[in-house]
Amino acid sequence: MIAPLFGEAPWPTIEWGFSTPDFATLWNEYTIFGLGMPPLLLFISGLPTVLATYIVLFGDILQSKAIIDEADDIRQDEKVDYNPNRAHLIFGARNSIMSIIGPDVTMAGPLWSAMQVVVVERYKEGKKVMNSIFGGSGSFRWGTNTGLLLLPIVSLVEPILGVALALTLLIQGYVSVRIGIMEAKSQRDLGIAGIIAAVLAIKGAAWAFAIGIILCFLIYGKKFFVGENDGTFAKDVEKEAQ
Repeated sequence: MIAPLFGEAPWPTIEWGFSTPDFATLWNEYTIFGLGMPPLLLFISGLPTVLATYIVLFGDILQSKAIIDEADDIRQDEKVDYNPNRAHLIFGARNSIMSIIGPDVTMAGPLWSAMQVVVVERYKEGKKVMNSIFGGSGSFRWGTNTGLLLLPIVSLVEPILGVALALTLLIQGYVSVRIGIMEAKSQRDLGIAGIIAAVLAIKGAAWAFAIGIILCFLIYGKKFFVGENDGTFAKDVEKEAQ
């Protein structure tokens, strides 16, 4: 309501009925069955993006685990068994199928941070608010998927999709920065992360990926894959003591 009042978005025009997804156009103009196999050069030119995507994916796995671990400390009544290897197999299989019938890079990630944060924060409020995190996540997904098929809901939110995307990115950025800082084990880690973030914003993913590797090599040398724990965060000191 605020966005249309201040002229940031038009007032919605409510439509009734059901959505009619254009699967024919998707099949003919978006998949290899309609367009054919791309040339080999396209796969080669995409390698830097693949490497950058792997880093994002790795970060999403750490982020997902960290968010669930925080919830575990509060909700002792339900143990959430999060296995990164199992998660890799699940979204790897999904992406293999999507690469053929619906290649959409933006939907190929293992984590929707904004959704997970909303569900987990509500889950933390107790069993009366959300009985199980699986039920909460399932309800969220069934609700959004049902909403996509109902034209009154689609037409209502369509004018504010830009605002919704901005809010989603803000939550995504907040969670990523918070978890990224907490996962760091030393001040050197934080320094490297800051430089990578600046290069990413200015020069893009390929440059940021390369700069990150170079900085880790220059700063850590033989400890490239190990890093260090200088006790910046109390949680890391406790782990070392254990």
